[in-house]
Amino acid sequence: MILRIAAVVAAMLIALIASIILRRRRPDAPTQASYQMPSQLDRADFIGPDVPWLVAVFTSATCGTCEDVASKAAVLACRDVEVMRIDFTEQPEIHSRYNIQAVPTLVIADEHGVVRAGFMGPVKAQDLWAAVAECREPGSSPEPELGKNS
Repeated sequence: MILRIAAVVAAMLIALIASIILRRRRPDAPTQASYQMPSQLDRADFIGPDVPWLVAVFTSATCGTCEDVASKAAVLACRDVEVMRIDFTEQPEIHSRYNIQAVPTLVIADEHGVVRAGFMGPVKAQDLWAAVAECREPGSSPEPELGKNS
């Protein structure tokens, strides 16, 4: 009988200690997105605020990939598409205003400044051009999701 009581007390003690240990454990922090593209731009902050489409390329002089992305975007400039490169060393206030933390970041915004698509990091020319075409004329690209989840 004493052996059974000792076993029950020992089991209760073990359960109590386990409960205390489990309560002290902190859950893992939720995963956070590290970098995000802006979802809205003030077109007055950029050249050509009256042009229907803006391709804004956020870059830095110390970024090796930025030149490549900016040159691919420059080809898109036309009557309806304004392309603007915003270099951190020349315009840090614009990077700060839109919380640009990673370069290159490229966004495609409509006449109201709503970002319709974008890319972070390197991008293939055909993907960039197809994304702009899809923004300008929905259904024109065989891959309409390009730039939507980058």
